[in-house]
Amino acid sequence: MELGKMHTSRRNEPTYLAWSIFNTFCCCLPLGVVAIIYSCRVDHANSFGDPGRAQESSRIAKNLNIASLVLGLIGLIMVIVMLMIKN
Repeated sequence: MELGKMHTSRRNEPTYLAWSIFNTFCCCLPLGVVAIIYSCRVDHANSFGDPGRAQESSRIAKNLNIASLVLGLIGLIMVIVMLMIKN
């Protein structure tokens, strides 16, 4: 190791951006948009070396994506049930 240089291992938090985009178009638009915003915050915090903010934003993005997916599945099940009842 060279003098004056410290070895820093920085772990980047996952952004969940692809999942956020999928949820925006396929599951629940409002939660998906907010998840995209938090995913971008994770990316910015990772690039600026702010692990605390990156971890918190990553956790929020993940939870929003889970909620969006669950709401999308519930909505899909409700539509299927309504179509079956109608026929």
